[in-house]
Amino acid sequence: MSAASAFSPQVSLPPELYRQAVEEADLAISITDRHANILYANAAFTRVTGYQPEQVIGHNESMLSHRTTPREVYQELWSRLAAGQPWNGRLLNRRQDGSVYLAEVSITPVHAPDGSVSHYLGMHRDVTTLRQLECMVNNQKQLIASVLDAAPMVFALLDGNGGLMLSNQAYHSMARELSNDNPAHALMDTLCPDWRAQLASDPAHCTFTDQEARLDRPGGAPRWYTCSAQLIRLSNEAVDGFFCAQNAAGLLLTCTDITALRAEQERARTAALKAILADEERVASIRESLSAALFRLEEPMNVIFSAVNLLRRRDPASASMLEDALDASRVHLDALREVIPPRGPETMSNVNLNEILRDVLDIVTPSLLANGVVVDWLPAPTLPTMYGRSVQLRILFKALIDNAIEAMSGKGWARRELTLKTRQRDDCIVITVADRGPGMSPDCELRAFEPFFTTKRGGGRHLGTGLSRAYQVATDHGGYIDLGENPGGGCLVTVEFRLDGDPV
Repeated sequence: MSAASAFSPQVSLPPELYRQAVEEADLAISITDRHANILYANAAFTRVTGYQPEQVIGHNESMLSHRTTPREVYQELWSRLAAGQPWNGRLLNRRQDGSVYLAEVSITPVHAPDGSVSHYLGMHRDVTTLRQLECMVNNQKQLIASVLDAAPMVFALLDGNGGLMLSNQAYHSMARELSNDNPAHALMDTLCPDWRAQLASDPAHCTFTDQEARLDRPGGAPRWYTCSAQLIRLSNEAVDGFFCAQNAAGLLLTCTDITALRAEQERARTAALKAILADEERVASIRESLSAALFRLEEPMNVIFSAVNLLRRRDPASASMLEDALDASRVHLDALREVIPPRGPETMSNVNLNEILRDVLDIVTPSLLANGVVVDWLPAPTLPTMYGRSVQLRILFKALIDNAIEAMSGKGWARRELTLKTRQRDDCIVITVADRGPGMSPDCELRAFEPFFTTKRGGGRHLGTGLSRAYQVATDHGGYIDLGENPGGGCLVTVEFRLDGDPV
């Protein structure tokens, strides 16, 4: 007889074999009549319930009930059995020693030759431990979810294909705030542009720690995050991987919103920068004032020196007295030169003039608001860096903007608009500062960069204070400043630098 025919439906097995198979089955099996009175119970039934066969045969299956299973469960059970259909479910049972266990039960109607139900075949197993494990897993899941949702940072777990497997409430809040369904992808695109390809081939390449990223909001200020990404080994859920499990790589992304911290740091940086510029301007003003005073004093000293030379021929005694006075005066002038503050050393470095102007705008914002000046800021999208001194360049542009604000702050002046524009022209960087003030006279245009020249008391004109210092900074960097008339009215200041640092 072949193996195929040995198990064909035509082969009749001895009834004793059926009985022996049922008796030795590892499931608790019982056979009842139509009223659920037990007619047979196998050995596994005794192991699970604690009842010996003679203690249950002739008794109703209800003797196993713990009496806490909801009535609706039994109503469904008997409704299906009455319809001749099997029922599967879970019931709370009580063992012979009084202990409670959860039973996973399967009841199948046994039909007589005429099609009516004659008996019921019941099979059940103790799933108490399984239920406890299910509860533990669910509790752990709820605990993890609660901890993640309560955490003040963003969590997002991505699978090997970049799909979102797990996230917390902070992540969903981020998505709503940024109007982005999957901000994790936006962050990864910023911090690791090729992460999608690398996650499958070389997942370790996608990891990083404490990297800062910026995400822009539609119609709002940008948000800043510090992010970390680490690999998580995930078990393969496919059934065919049961015996040859292959772990998959997941990526856990954690982010902390540092927008407020960045804003505070920026305010502190701006305040420190403002203090540095104020101190530098104060020292520069003292240096400029003393230098101008010495320059003015040299003129009468030269006249006196010429007079002494003439007087020496006519009245040597008087000439000697004047010569002594002249020598004493020169000693005092030399002493005055000694107290002129020297220029502080500042290291040359690569600077971006867009950032320089942005810093200056932050510093003068209170003045702009106080005078009701509207700023049109038009930076070049990409501007190459130049080699220069950042503090000195800030002083240059602050002087230009301060003068523009002063020009438009006159009482009754309606058009208070300031336009700042940067652009690259060939190998030069050009910056224009245009105001809508009263403009300037030809004489002002010629003398604007002279030391000590000011128009504050001369009919409201501007372009005086600090401009000589601004011009000096421009020439120190090989650039120049040009003054002209704004086509829309007011003053137009053009500053130009070469990228290679050579004089323009």
